[in-house]
Amino acid sequence: MVSSVAVLSDIHGVLPVLEAVLNEPDVRAADLVVVTGDHASGPQPGAVLDRLLAEGDRLRLVRGNADHELVALRRGEDIEIPDDVTPWAAAQLTDEQVAVLADLPHPLVLDVDGFGPVVFCHGTPRRDDEIVLVDSPLSRWHAAFTDLPSDHRTVVCGHTHMPFCRLVDRRLVVNAGSIGMPYGRAGGSWALLHDGGVSLRHASIDIDAAVDAVVAGSEYPQRQSWADEYVRAVNSDADAIAAFTQPDDRP
Repeated sequence: MVSSVAVLSDIHGVLPVLEAVLNEPDVRAADLVVVTGDHASGPQPGAVLDRLLAEGDRLRLVRGNADHELVALRRGEDIEIPDDVTPWAAAQLTDEQVAVLADLPHPLVLDVDGFGPVVFCHGTPRRDDEIVLVDSPLSRWHAAFTDLPSDHRTVVCGHTHMPFCRLVDRRLVVNAGSIGMPYGRAGGSWALLHDGGVSLRHASIDIDAAVDAVVAGSEYPQRQSWADEYVRAVNSDADAIAAFTQPDDRP
């Protein structure tokens, strides 16, 4: 059983922000680093995967929806992709990197001191692409947790790029936010699980320098506009909640 876990999510191929978070003292000191999906779909896919894997045995990766999309594209599957960065990123990966993504688990369950079994997932434990928001009704949360054993009382997720920590009928739910595509606040959001407590963290970075590093370190044709939108967090949390809220959940 481990006593501390640093949780990162939704890196989306942004290396400079990932580096800044991995260099946070409490991330370096954590027993494990768990990344809850969507690692490489962005402007620096190969470099991000190489940097993550350099963490060695202390790293655990969970599959996100964008990860299985990258694998599907490389396998020639006919799938619908709503952006052009994912097909570009898929073409940049080596066969070995694709194999790493293809073997990722979803969900991942680890015993963490003070929590017991912790479920690490991307969207929800049952689907990596399922959207549940901090203000989603309890009925939607209950449906997402239908198949969880009763002793799995902590769920750590990603996918919506907005950090939060809340209770759902005595089950603790944590979203670490996003490294590469944050909604609402620029910089690297992450979370720390330690001794039964959760703290939401944020790595403040030089945003201009990070944008410049992405542009200099990528050959993605739209890298400047991509970085200006996503690394700078042009989209607010209010924008994202308005866009992601299910029609049945609207007042």
